[in-house]
Amino acid sequence: MSEPEYIPADENPLARRAEPGRNLAVLVYILQALSFFVGGITGLAGVIINYVKLDDVRNTWIEPHFRWQIRTFWIGLLWTVIGIVTAPLIIGWFFLLGIAIWIIYRIVKGALALNDGKAPL
Repeated sequence: MSEPEYIPADENPLARRAEPGRNLAVLVYILQALSFFVGGITGLAGVIINYVKLDDVRNTWIEPHFRWQIRTFWIGLLWTVIGIVTAPLIIGWFFLLGIAIWIIYRIVKGALALNDGKAPL
C-alpha cells in the first residue's frame, strides 16, 4: 500500500498561517493539550472537529495532521480506560503515566510539524 499523495504546504510560512484547515489543526492541538486540565472534554470536542472537517482537508498537507490527532485521541482514550480500570492493581498508574507522556509527545510533535508545514511522522 503506497502512501497517498498530498498537496504540499505553501513554502511561505505567512501564507500557511492563513489556511483555514491549518488553523483548525492548531485549534485541535490546543484542545488536546487542554484536555489534561478539564478531564478530557476538550479532547472530545477536538476529535469531533476532526471528523466534521476531515472532508474539507482531504488530500491536503493538513489531512495527515487530522489523522494524527484522531489516532492520538482514540489510542489515548483506550489506554486511559485501561489505566483507570487497572489502577487498583498499581500497574494502572504506570499505564496512566505512560499514556500521558505519549499524548504530550504526540501533541508537541504534531504541532511542531504543523508549524513547519510538514506531516507528523
